[in-house]
Amino acid sequence: MRSGRPPRGRPARTMSTYGWWAYAVPVLVVLTGLAVLDSARTPPPESPAPETSVQSGQQRASKPTGPLIPIPDPNPGGGDVAAAKAPAELPDGGPFTEMGNGTWTVVPGAGPQFGTGRLLTYTVEVEDGVELAGGAQGFAAMVDATLQDPRSWIGSGEHAFQRIDDPRAADLRITLTSQLGQRGMCGFVIPYDASCWKSELNQVVLNTARWARGAVPFQGNVVQYQQYVVNHEVGHGLGFEHTGCEETGRLAPVMMQQTWGLANDYLAVLGTDRVTADGKVCEPNAWPFPTVE
Repeated sequence: MRSGRPPRGRPARTMSTYGWWAYAVPVLVVLTGLAVLDSARTPPPESPAPETSVQSGQQRASKPTGPLIPIPDPNPGGGDVAAAKAPAELPDGGPFTEMGNGTWTVVPGAGPQFGTGRLLTYTVEVEDGVELAGGAQGFAAMVDATLQDPRSWIGSGEHAFQRIDDPRAADLRITLTSQLGQRGMCGFVIPYDASCWKSELNQVVLNTARWARGAVPFQGNVVQYQQYVVNHEVGHGLGFEHTGCEETGRLAPVMMQQTWGLANDYLAVLGTDRVTADGKVCEPNAWPFPTVE
């Protein structure tokens, strides 16, 4: 039996069945398509991306973080960085051991006391793995001859020395150490080869590179340089500190850092301690008391 209502068309049946969603869904589909099309045409806003390494995936800094070259700007008193570097560079010359084993062997050769005054005992040692012209005995002979010279520290009458063979009992351990071994022990803040005194070890650390080639200020006289560096570092062991050139044209004080230069202006540019840029330039000198005979 039919109802008395008029028959419904398709839209009426659709509305009855699905309600207003029947019209909303097609509209939403159209709007979504338009939005997708618009986003394809318009580039997305740029946002900063983290800087990463493609290989490691680790975040990296946007600015270099490595150490700066530890040379300050030139002093107004004279000289510049290029001029200061010239005498500080290692000269050309023969081969030397860059890296040894990090242990030292005593060169036998205990002897009697020489000089008068406060007695300091010392050993002579060479780092294992180091090779040098003249061998270990040649190195020891140079150390002994330098300290026994009346122009050395015994010239004051206040210091006496005696070589022994026991590093545990020695006041000074005079050691020849490989280039990179010396840098590791002494640091490399001023980036030019040097030697040093390690007070906590009672150790004079002499650099194989300098022992073999000397220094530019010594004009190729390697023997004179070897005498200087022994006296200079032993001077630290005696308690003496660095100093600068005292008067132009005179012999440099043995505690001046002559390895790097003879001009106060140059040493001040490099950042050496206790030196003022004042224009003074000295002559190379290996001895604490050069006029003593």
